[in-house]
Amino acid sequence: MMPRFTIFGKEDCGFCRRAKELCDIKRLSYRYVDINKEAISQADLEKTVGGPVTTVPQIFHGRQYIGGFDALSRLLEEYAT
Repeated sequence: MMPRFTIFGKEDCGFCRRAKELCDIKRLSYRYVDINKEAISQADLEKTVGGPVTTVPQIFHGRQYIGGFDALSRLLEEYAT
């Protein structure tokens, strides 16, 4: 079974919405974490990611850090080929 994706994002973020839509289209299991509703600060997110964070979404596959929307899209293209 493929590990679940975790998407850290904000409701007003277009790339966050696109990441969720891409997971829906591919029928992939994911958990969406709204960093505003969960009161996750930039510093908290940087600790989770392990480096500087300037944008959302920040996406993990299981425990593996993927990156943002573009990295997710590239990863899913690689799975498809």
